[in-house]
Amino acid sequence: MRSWLFIPGDSERKLAKLDTLEADAVILDLEDAVLPASKTVARQRVRDTLDARPGPRGRPLWVRINPLEGPLALEDLAAVVGGRPDGVMLPKFSTVAELQRLDAALAALEVRENLAPGSVPLVAVATETARSLFELGALGRVGPRLQGITWGAEDLAVDLGAAANRDEEGRWLPTYQLARSLVLAGAAAAGVQAIDTVYTNFRDPAGLRESCRHARRDGFTGKLAIHPDQVAIINEAFTPDEDDCRWAREVLAAFEAGGGEGALSLDGKLLDAPHLRQAERILAQARQSAR
Repeated sequence: MRSWLFIPGDSERKLAKLDTLEADAVILDLEDAVLPASKTVARQRVRDTLDARPGPRGRPLWVRINPLEGPLALEDLAAVVGGRPDGVMLPKFSTVAELQRLDAALAALEVRENLAPGSVPLVAVATETARSLFELGALGRVGPRLQGITWGAEDLAVDLGAAANRDEEGRWLPTYQLARSLVLAGAAAAGVQAIDTVYTNFRDPAGLRESCRHARRDGFTGKLAIHPDQVAIINEAFTPDEDDCRWAREVLAAFEAGGGEGALSLDGKLLDAPHLRQAERILAQARQSAR
């Protein structure tokens, strides 16, 4: 999924517009977008929203719960899993063991709610704690429930005691470039989707477009959004264009005509197995985007 749009779980006005949104996935937020005094109300409104739209849903509805190490996460899960969310997002994890505990909790709730085992997938928000940076190479131990990993820089800056996470020209400082790269590598190693973090200035479409271009170039396949106006730009940026698809089809055709040869040429350039995998990935992304 290319675009992942956050909607505050306690906002009746924004939840009422849910069916007009064009995001590939909507994240009903119980965490940062909801003040402490409104957590209980948000939990009930999210459950009501899920119940009002029984699956299969045309637009997946995910729920971001509160951090597992805090007092609210299990209450969140107990309230929303019966509404059959299309997935759960966990923020601020520090260790792979936390993700494994969440996997076990979801498995128990799936039994309670008579859901198929593993039917509630998981996306984790990494790099919001310093400890998590040292865990990203072990995400494969979480199991098949983990389907994606994204990252955050604001909470990491707080955890580090840093005054800023970008330089004077708006570029990520080295620590945050490292965090971003570790998420890409960790997602690839675990075989899950790498989702880029939010672009916070929703009134800067040119900046968002450039951020998406860099993210896709580097290997991310989707991006978080905080405003509906960001969705179209994200969707366009992460959809292979006709030039991409034409190149991918030509690569596949060259390998089919090559009769099993491991190295070929196309337009005077060497082709080998990595190019074939890249071409297959581009066409798979194009098919997914067309759905």
